[in-house]
Amino acid sequence: MVIIFQDRRQAGLALARVVRDELDEEPRADNALVLGLPRGGVPVAFEVACGLCLPLDVFVVRKLGVPGQEELAMGAVASGGLVVIQSDVVSAYAISQETIDGIAARERVEIERREEAYRGGRPPASVAGRTAILVDDGLATGATMKAAARALRPLARRIVVAVPVAARSTCDELRREVDQVVCLETPEPFHAVGEFYRNFDQTTDAEVRALLARAAVRPGDWAGAHGEHSPR
Repeated sequence: MVIIFQDRRQAGLALARVVRDELDEEPRADNALVLGLPRGGVPVAFEVACGLCLPLDVFVVRKLGVPGQEELAMGAVASGGLVVIQSDVVSAYAISQETIDGIAARERVEIERREEAYRGGRPPASVAGRTAILVDDGLATGATMKAAARALRPLARRIVVAVPVAARSTCDELRREVDQVVCLETPEPFHAVGEFYRNFDQTTDAEVRALLARAAVRPGDWAGAHGEHSPR
C-alpha cells in the first residue's frame, strides 16, 4: 500500500494546482462553481474552490449499498431523485427492483436532511448555464459521481470531475459521461480510497457546515479568510 496524501486538505491543495492548469477554459465566479460530494469530498472541494476563487456548494449523492455488504455500491441516488444502478453488481447479487426502490427511498430522505443541515437555510447555488466542477476525495466504482454528473447534465453548461485519486477504469468510464476528468493519481491495484490517505477520518456534518460557511464569503476575500491562498 502506498500513501499518497496526508489528509483531504493536502489532497485538495494538490488538486487545486492541477485543476487550475488543466481546465479547458478559464473559470470565473460568474460562469463556474465547485460542488463537493459530501461528506468527504467537501474538504477537498473547499481547497479547489479557494485555489480557483470560485463559489462552493455541495451536491448530495448517496450510495446504494448491497444489503449485508453496504460498503459495496450497487448504485447511487442524487439530489433531485435520479438513481444510477451498477447493473453488474445488481446482477451478481440478484438484487430485486423492490429492494433497490426501498433503499433508494430511504436515501432520498437522508439527502433532504443533509441538504437542509449543510446549508443552514442558504439556497443552493445555481448551476444553470455554468461549468460545474464536481469534486470528491477519490473514486472506486464511481457510482456516486456518475449519479451526480447525470443529474446535473440537463442544467450545467459543462461538467468537470476532479479528484485526487481514482481507479483508472473508473476515470475512463467517467470520460464518457462528462466533459473533462482531472485525476492526480490512478494507482493499481485499487481497492478503496482510504488506502491512499494517511488520515482518512470521517468528515462530520459540522465540518461540512463550517467549510460551506467559510466559503460563503466573496471569492475575492478568500485570500484573507484562508491565508495560504490568493486570487489568481
